[in-house]
Amino acid sequence: MDIPALSVSMSHSQLMNDVGISLFKMAKEQATQQSQQFVQMMAQSVQPHLGGNIDLRA
Repeated sequence: MDIPALSVSMSHSQLMNDVGISLFKMAKEQATQQSQQFVQMMAQSVQPHLGGNIDLRA
């Protein structure tokens, strides 16, 4: 059994897991920020007086 190679392999595997988790955290934070901006944009675009009346005159 090659202990040094096994150690390097395990270390590499742990590094890849850490990088993957970091990327997922960054993606989650970005998605959260974008959804908050979208909600803010939708709240600013609300115009309650539009669509309440229909002109039926021909």
